[in-house]
This record gives sequence, C-alpha cells and structure tokens, in this order.
Amino acid sequence: MEALEIARWQFGIVTVYHFLMVPLTIGLGTLVAILQTRWHKTGNEAYLRMTKFWGKLFLINFIMGVATGIVQEFQFGMAWSEYSRFVGDVFGAPLAMEALLAFFVESTFLGLWIFGWKKLPAKVHLACLWIAVAGSIVSAYFILVANSWMQHPVGVEMIDGRPVMVDAWAVFTNNTALVAFFHTITGALAVAGGFLLGISWYHLWRRRKDGIDTVDANGRVVVGESATIPGRDKKDHSVWIKSLRFGAVVAMIAFAGSAISGDLSGKLMFEQQPMKMAAAEAACHDGTGFSILSIGNVGSRDCSDVVAVMEIPGLLSFLAHNDFTTDIKGVNTLIPEYQEKYGTHLPDDPMYGARAGQEINYVPIMPVTYWGFRMMIGFGGLAAAAAAVALWLTRKGTVPRSKGLMRLALVGILAPFGANAAGWIFTEMGRQPFVVAPNPAMSGVDQVFMFTAAAVSPGVSAGEVIFSLVALTTVYAVLLVVEVVLLTKFIRGGVVSAMPELDQTKKKDDGGNGPGGEADDDVLAFAY
Repeated sequence: MEALEIARWQFGIVTVYHFLMVPLTIGLGTLVAILQTRWHKTGNEAYLRMTKFWGKLFLINFIMGVATGIVQEFQFGMAWSEYSRFVGDVFGAPLAMEALLAFFVESTFLGLWIFGWKKLPAKVHLACLWIAVAGSIVSAYFILVANSWMQHPVGVEMIDGRPVMVDAWAVFTNNTALVAFFHTITGALAVAGGFLLGISWYHLWRRRKDGIDTVDANGRVVVGESATIPGRDKKDHSVWIKSLRFGAVVAMIAFAGSAISGDLSGKLMFEQQPMKMAAAEAACHDGTGFSILSIGNVGSRDCSDVVAVMEIPGLLSFLAHNDFTTDIKGVNTLIPEYQEKYGTHLPDDPMYGARAGQEINYVPIMPVTYWGFRMMIGFGGLAAAAAAVALWLTRKGTVPRSKGLMRLALVGILAPFGANAAGWIFTEMGRQPFVVAPNPAMSGVDQVFMFTAAAVSPGVSAGEVIFSLVALTTVYAVLLVVEVVLLTKFIRGGVVSAMPELDQTKKKDDGGNGPGGEADDDVLAFAY
C-alpha cells in the first residue's frame, strides 16, 4: 500500500473512534443539564441522584473525547500537508473559533461545574453546566462548518491556485452545514437517549432479580427497599424508571428529528454530490425507484450487473425532489458528466507524484456507501422502535425479569452509535475521489475542488505513516479499554458510585446548592 491509502486508513480510524464519543458528550451533557434543572425546580431528590450518576458518566466520556480529539488536527500537518495548504485560508477561522472560543468556554465552565458543588450559588452552578453544554454544541457547529465546506465549498475565490475566503457569512451559513448541524445534534440526542434507556433497564432488572421490587396481580410494580444493598431504596427505583422513560422519549423524538434532517440532507446531496447518492442507491441507470435491497457486484465501476430485488417505485424521486416522477441520474449517466467536467486522468503535476496521469474513478466504493446508508437508517430506526417498546413494557413501573431482554437492552445501546458511525463513514467515503468536492454552482477554470490524491504530504513515506497508524491505533485501543472499564465500574455501582454518602449515615446539609442538599463527600472527587 502507498502512503495515500495508509493515511486514509489512519484518518478514518482515528476519526470514527473519536466520533463515538462526540455524540455521547453532546447528547448526555444536554440531558444532565435538563435533569439538574428539574432538581432545582422540583426539589425531588431523584433528579439530584440522576444528575450525579449520569453526570459522572458524562465526565468520563468527555475526558476521553478530549484525549482522542487532540490528534485530529495534528494529522493535517503530519499526513495531509498539501490539503492543509489548500484549505488553510478557509479553515483558519472556524477551527480557531472552535479551539479558542467554543472549547475554551466548554472546558472552563465544565471545570467550574465539577469543582463548584457546595461552593457556587445554586443558579450559578447550574448556569455553568448549561454554558459548558452550549460550548460543546457551538464547538460541534464550527467543526461542521469546516467539514461542510469540503462537501460544498462556498464563499471563496481562487487566488494563486488556492481558495481564499471572501464571504465569511456564506461559509458560516453554508446550507450544508446548517442541515448537518441539525442532523448531528439529533443523532447525539438519540445516542444519549439509548444510553439512559439501556443502563436504566439493567438497574431495574437488578432490583427485580434481587427481590427488591415485585409486581402485584395486575402486573404493577411494588417498590421495595433493601436493608443490605447500599442505595437500593425507593428513591433508587424512581431514578431508574424516570431515567428509562426519559431516555426512551428523547430517543424517539431524536429519531424523528434525524429523519427530518436526514431528508433535508439527502436532498442537498442529490443536488451537490449526485454521484454519492447514486452510489448509495447502487443506481446504475436513471430512474425513480428506491432500492431497499440490491444484488450483484456493487463494487464494480459501472455496476452493470447490479439488480434491485426489493424496490419502492417513486421513492428515490421523492427523496430528491419531493415528487414521484422525476428521473434521478444513475452512475452510468454521471460518469461521463464528471469526466467532462473534471477530466479522465489526474493532471501531470508533480504534486501527484507517481499517481500523476492515473485514470480517475469517480464512483466511490459502492459497498461502503450502499450499506453505510442502510445501516445509518436501519440502526436509527431500530433504536427508535426499541424505545417505543420499552415505554410500553415499563408502563406499569418496572421491567420484565427476563435476563435476555436485559441483555438486549444493553446491546441496544450500540444501535444509535452504529447509526452515527455509519452515517459519518457514508458522508466522508461518498465524497471520493475528492477531498474537497466541487460545487456544481461554480463554473469555469477557477472551480474549487481538490482530488484526494493531491492532498497527502509529499515528504511522508509509507513506512512513516504505517508507524503512526500502528502507534495511534494501539494508544486508542488502550484508551478504549480504559473508558469501557471506567464506565462499567461506575454503571455497576449505580447511584452509590456517584453519591458515596448514600452508603453512609452522614447528615445532609443544603450546602448552598438547592433543595435536598448533599453530604460532605464530593460526588465528582474522581475527576480531581
């Protein structure tokens, strides 16, 4: 393998790994802020316990997300220096604002929230969390502005062969970025909702298994208390049933939002990157039908032997144009159009190295786009359906005693993660062979685009990139083990792991943080 392919693998592995933590950080942080707000408004101690428990898991994930995210921007200089030179005049603004404004605000106020228990006034302490969460959301927006410019470059002029920003407003309000932001936030909330649902189901099941909670003749829960298991009182039941149902509702609403934003995003892709959507459908020929399942060699360039065995007539046209009759261009129609606009072979330029003059394949890896698109929709729909079933099964106040259902609920936590990862992979891989996709609205010799083959650092050898790939993958694997171990430890410990005072007979005081008060032990001491 040459340096280009290895560098792509490295960036893909690091990015997907980091993106597993991003949606949980954004979504769970938002839900924790809502729970703390509910505690201050109602004085219900169950909401305090929920804030402390889910807040601890949020912080573990946040710390790991920061550790894995630092490498992202370093990669631009290490393996993608030509790309950095090309986009630098555009990316400078959003990335600087993300690092110096959004991330600074996020980390500062999150620190105040961690250390502010019993020290800051109640409203100030709550405001710190909301500001930190807002910082993470704004941070995501700036990153998406940069990424969306790669998908749909706007607001620039080509000067000396490089795009230079001439309209910052156009860059920051890029329609691709606005829709992607909406889609990312709803996806993050779906992840957080599934996270609450699965873990809460596990703890309600444990209460049933340990004989703490029982059901009456009508199947309604009879909440009990344990004299031997710390923290397993009646309020503990309230924590988990409220968390489960809250998470399920959030997951369902988030999926609806993802479906709406996904539809908007798809319509933009049909307009801006028609080859990506044709590959996502394995649509070789023009037509209006949406393929639920196709068979044949979807990896071939012209996909001549691909046959749709399950198809919904007119749906593809509706996804693109809101009607059922407009033909959508297929791969075989688009290939000559791309060749006419952007050439059949890479330019004979030193920046391409040995790749200069190679034939350009404008069809992205079709199995990745085809199945990635379906996994994104499938996992998202599965998670939403599971949330609806969970609401029905817990309508009487607890979960069934079935161990199989409990395990299924825990495994179900992965579904929205899978949907997010598949969507991200589809979005990035479908853009190939461009690292900056051309904007169809632009025309002439100054059209803004960049082939991926031109983006890799010319002075980096394949061996050097392999070394960094192995090193980063190894470090990330270790960090993954650390995060899973920490999360598992505190999840199994339940609320007591976040509020050790529940295992002691210490008198509570208000501490200036609102109704209910808390013990002298600091709930977030592990973060110090």
